[in-house]
Amino acid sequence: MKMEDGKIDLEWIHNLPGRKILIKGNHDYWWTSISKLNSMYQDMKFIQNNYFSYGEYAICGTRGWILPEADKFTEHDKKIYDRELIRLKLSLESAKKSGFNKFIIMIHYPPIINNSVDAGLLEIFNEYSVDKVIYGHIHNANNESHFQGKIEEIEYSLTSCDYLDFAPVKIL
Repeated sequence: MKMEDGKIDLEWIHNLPGRKILIKGNHDYWWTSISKLNSMYQDMKFIQNNYFSYGEYAICGTRGWILPEADKFTEHDKKIYDRELIRLKLSLESAKKSGFNKFIIMIHYPPIINNSVDAGLLEIFNEYSVDKVIYGHIHNANNESHFQGKIEEIEYSLTSCDYLDFAPVKIL
């Protein structure tokens, strides 16, 4: 899939009301350079090793990866998982250095498996006193990683497009 293919969907999102912040998923083959994406639409921002402010919040994030608790987790997966943790910390640290102390995390892959938050991610969430975690990737409600609600004072929201029947969710 090339940018021309993704442009139809991006236009649809652009025409929705409100400010939109997107993060790369595992099927977003159209995703190009972050500077090019962020220059396309004034009301849409794309997170990739960066953050965006919204009021008093810094919206930080990373793509994430399958979790170490998953049955098929490999050494190769561990390298990617560890890299994604580093990217998340870099995003949060950048926002913190800019004076933010209220954080929302966007992560494509679920941070939860078997009704438990992944230990590596939870450590980062707690270190930065994250308020909300927005995640996707899940395409049906029967998945073991599906969770909506609070765990340890952090609110988790599943916002996969097809899970929500392509109806955007207002976060703030």
